[in-house]
Amino acid sequence: MEVQSGHAPGRVNLIGDHTDYNRGLALPVAIDLATDAVFTPNGSSRITVLSDAFPTQVDIPLSIPVDPAVLSTWEPAWSRPVAALVALVRPEWGGLLRIQSTVPVGAGLSSSAALGVSVAVALGATGTPRTIAVLCHQMEQMTDVPVGMMDPLVSAGAKAGHALLIDFSDLSTAHVPLPEDMDIVVVHSGISRELRFTPYGARVAECEAAAAVVGPLGAADDADIAGLRDPILARRTRHVVTECRRVRELAGAMAAGDTARAGRIMLESHRSLAEDFEVSTPELDTLVDRLASMDGVHGARLTGAGFGGCVVAITEPGAVDLEALGLQAWRVRPSDGAIPA
Repeated sequence: MEVQSGHAPGRVNLIGDHTDYNRGLALPVAIDLATDAVFTPNGSSRITVLSDAFPTQVDIPLSIPVDPAVLSTWEPAWSRPVAALVALVRPEWGGLLRIQSTVPVGAGLSSSAALGVSVAVALGATGTPRTIAVLCHQMEQMTDVPVGMMDPLVSAGAKAGHALLIDFSDLSTAHVPLPEDMDIVVVHSGISRELRFTPYGARVAECEAAAAVVGPLGAADDADIAGLRDPILARRTRHVVTECRRVRELAGAMAAGDTARAGRIMLESHRSLAEDFEVSTPELDTLVDRLASMDGVHGARLTGAGFGGCVVAITEPGAVDLEALGLQAWRVRPSDGAIPA
């Protein structure tokens, strides 16, 4: 019975939000804020979980069923992902699982995927980044969080110095080199959120309604948008269609080192998220405008699902004084995922 550990990064999405569950494209980056899980087996029939973010320990029996009715109501709520992974991975032995994290919760930097991937690896899950991501996606679905595959896939399979271009129609990936003379700055809007308490589920349902008419939105085109009679569904579809184009354009700009063009594409993405997909907030809009007006900032956009959380900006090195912003902020580095490339 050997000690096992998992180290999984959070992520910031440079572009391609609300495209993953629509079988579209995204370009996220794993960051140097991460979650570490260390599992020490002791031969018992339960796993005792200790987290640096919560004051009490949780005991999860190895026999916990693979049952969404049980897992989605497991208490305390923060331990539901761990309980689901115990059910799915089904480790041979019980023991002590210690979790530590530097990924802020509720900021849109995918603390849940970092937790899921690190715990899955620590409990003994093996395989490719895609295998681990599918497992963690199953965990999220079983705990009543309707997220897509982007977060666990980049947390598991990213490469330092690169973004991960993901095609969700087939889960294929490609590593896109990022300019070395570029900073990635993440700033918290001051509004935290938990996806299950936002209109995220409504946006998923709207996209499903549009897809029932035109097919997967990631493969739709301008003619499909024009054919939708419901104006709300047309706007949601327009965001996904144009966002997938912007993902390819941004990947090309990054690979070419054209940060000015990349910044313009990011600003276009934010407008689409705010106007067509309606997931921005006044705080996010104000923060994007503030950052975009600064010398040396190429572009900015909300990142993640929206409804609060963070803005990501690409800048010239050292252009933004993080302390002067008066908000929680990080200068992050593109980092490796949990599974070595």
